[in-house]
Amino acid sequence: MMDLISGIFLLMGSLFILLSAVGILKMPDLYTRMSATTKASTLGIGLVLAGTVVYWQDFGIASRAVAIILFLFLTAPVAAHIIGRAAYFGGVPLWEKTHINELPRNAPKEEPD
Repeated sequence: MMDLISGIFLLMGSLFILLSAVGILKMPDLYTRMSATTKASTLGIGLVLAGTVVYWQDFGIASRAVAIILFLFLTAPVAAHIIGRAAYFGGVPLWEKTHINELPRNAPKEEPD
């Protein structure tokens, strides 16, 4: 029974990672690619690690997997935000069908010389 549950977790995680790879190929600009890949790959890796924990049923493996999942859930969104912000201020263009751009209102003002 645990093999079946573990297999379901691993399959779902693999599908989310595949969805993340498709997102890289199909999304029109850096910002939407980054959003799709960050969310899908983080969830996919979490499910793969959960499947590993269910399969092995060992406290050492479970504690490491939980630590890795927490680390990924905390760092992936922050890293994506920082990369996206750096890309925006670096001049990477938005997709031409982007309707709202809220960042210029909140952009840091340049200091006069």
